[in-house]
Amino acid sequence: HFENLLSRADCTKNWTEKIYRQTEVVLQPNPGARIEEFLFEKLDRKVPPRPTNGEILGQFMLEAAKEFGPGTPYGSTLIKVGDCQRRLGGAEREFLQTSSISFLTPLRNFLEGDWRTISKERRLLENRRLDLDACKARLKKAKTAETKAAAVPDFQEARPRNYVLSASASAAKHELRVAQTEFDRQAEVTRLLLEGISSTHVNHLRCLCEFVEVQAMYYSQCHKYMQELQRELGRRSPHSLEVNSHPAGSPTDPSAFLPLNSPSPLETDTLQIEEVQPPASGTRKAKVLYDYDAADSSELSLRADELITVYTVPGMDSDWLIGERGNQKGKVPVTYLELLS
Repeated sequence: HFENLLSRADCTKNWTEKIYRQTEVVLQPNPGARIEEFLFEKLDRKVPPRPTNGEILGQFMLEAAKEFGPGTPYGSTLIKVGDCQRRLGGAEREFLQTSSISFLTPLRNFLEGDWRTISKERRLLENRRLDLDACKARLKKAKTAETKAAAVPDFQEARPRNYVLSASASAAKHELRVAQTEFDRQAEVTRLLLEGISSTHVNHLRCLCEFVEVQAMYYSQCHKYMQELQRELGRRSPHSLEVNSHPAGSPTDPSAFLPLNSPSPLETDTLQIEEVQPPASGTRKAKVLYDYDAADSSELSLRADELITVYTVPGMDSDWLIGERGNQKGKVPVTYLELLS
């Protein structure tokens, strides 16, 4: 039972140390920053506040927006994205602080506190075992000498040798009893500490659940921020700025051939591509500018420099058209096309 306790304690220490080190890497990938935090901790000084990478990126974007002009499409988008990055960085900072308190600190306390105490008592137990073995060896030696002396007595000695050896064996027995008592006492202390590993597992389980909750809250908050940013940007592709930069009525402006009475755009996923028919107002030819791989079965893959027939239908997003090539049909992005007269 004692050996099983020792094995479980060693296993707990080894895996706790690995989990602790790797969690540090996850929370702070920069090894230089980790060394700096370690030095400040050893010097018992407070770590100076350090902005997260997201906060730095957001600040750069906001400064760039001032240079480019907040009224320009690029500048206004930089402001929106930069503000989102700053909020993401703030959420990351809160996540790091909470995780360090709720998860890293208990693991470190075990490694630097409880485990050091266990290791110290185990070393003392090992020393008591060595003392006990030495006493057993002396007693065995004394008994062997006493047996030999009793077999061949020397009557010429003023004080018989077997009397001296008997006294030596008695002293060895007394030392053995003392050593055995000290060993048993130390073994009991060490056993109680090792059995406390079960309480350590319970505590670490609670801390692990708290870490998962904090992590889930952090990712949920980041997801919320990104959804808000996507809504602000209108879920447009990076090329949509090029479309907006053309004047109305230009060949690449889809409004040039949209029916005037077309309803407000709906989600393109609600359109059934197989049921779409060309409008009565007619179709147009378009030249493909870039290769495009369809994301799903509702889209049409494109190859640069090919000609396709395009048209729009009520309910489509203004960034998409219906493209036809022979018997193939599907949605195509406007920004990949050059509309021909």
